[in-house]
Amino acid sequence: MYLDYNATTPIASSVALKIISSLKNEWGNPSSKYPVAEMALKSITYSRMHLSKMIGADLDDIIFTSGGTEANNMAILGALDYFKDWEQNCNTFMKGKPHIITTNVEHDATILPIRHLEKKGLIECSVVAVSSDGCICPEEILAQIRPLTCLVTVMMANNETGVIMPVAIIGRHIKDINRRRKLEGLIEILYHSDAAQAIGKIPVDVLDLQVDYLTIVGHKFYGPRVGCLYARGAGKVTPVYPLLFGGAQERGFRPGTENTPMIAGLGEAARLVCENLDSYYSHMLQMRNYLEEQLK
Repeated sequence: MYLDYNATTPIASSVALKIISSLKNEWGNPSSKYPVAEMALKSITYSRMHLSKMIGADLDDIIFTSGGTEANNMAILGALDYFKDWEQNCNTFMKGKPHIITTNVEHDATILPIRHLEKKGLIECSVVAVSSDGCICPEEILAQIRPLTCLVTVMMANNETGVIMPVAIIGRHIKDINRRRKLEGLIEILYHSDAAQAIGKIPVDVLDLQVDYLTIVGHKFYGPRVGCLYARGAGKVTPVYPLLFGGAQERGFRPGTENTPMIAGLGEAARLVCENLDSYYSHMLQMRNYLEEQLK
C-alpha cells in the first residue's frame, strides 16, 4: 500500500508513452529550424497550451523549469532585483531592506531561500504562524505588511496536513492594497503561491487566486519531475528575473536547451487534469472521507 502521493505520484500511462515518443521523435534542438527541431518546438508549445488551460493562464505566462524548487527560487530571489529596480526608479526616499512575508508551514523550497537571504542580511522577513486548525489567517498576513514589503508567498495546499490555504482571499486584499500603494509611491507587493499539492486535486484558477506567480510541479499529478512557473504577463505586467544566464530559451527567463521529452510529459499530465479533474476531485474526496471515518 502506497500512501505518500504528496511526496510523488507514479507516472500516468499516457504520460510515459508521451515521453517515450518524444525521446524517439522529438530529439531535435527546439531553437533550430530543421524539421525534427520544429517538431520539438511544436511539442513544447502544445504542452504550454495544456498547462495554461489547466490554470486559466495565457500561453506566455508559462515558464518551464527543472521543478518546483527552481520555480519557487525564481519568484523569491527575483524579489530582490524587483526591489532594487523599484528603489532606483522611485521618487520616494525610503531607506531599508526589502521585506518578505510567508508562513511557518511552507515547503523547504520556499522557506530556505527566504532564510538564506535573511541570514545574508539582504532582506527582512515575517513568518506568520498558522492557527490550531493548520490554516493561515488572512488578517494576520495582512497585518505584517510594511511600506517596504515586496513579496508575500503562501502555499495553496499543505503537503503534510492537506489544509487548503485562503490564497484567493489574501490575493484580493493584496490587489486592493496595491492600488493604494501605487498612489502613495510605495512598492507594489508581488504575490506568489506554491500550488504543488493543489494541482490535479482541486480547481486552480490564477485569475481567481489573484496571484502574480504560481509554482507547478509535474510529479505531484502523475507527470515527470519537472515543473513550471506561472508569471502573470511575464516580463510585462509581472517582473521575471532569471536565475541562470545563457541562451534565449523561454524568452531568456529560463535559458538552457529545453528538456523536450519531460516538457511533453508535463503537458500530457496537464491535459489529463483538464479532462478529468472533476472525477479526480470526486474520487479523492470520497477516499478522504472514507479514511477519516474508518480512523475514527
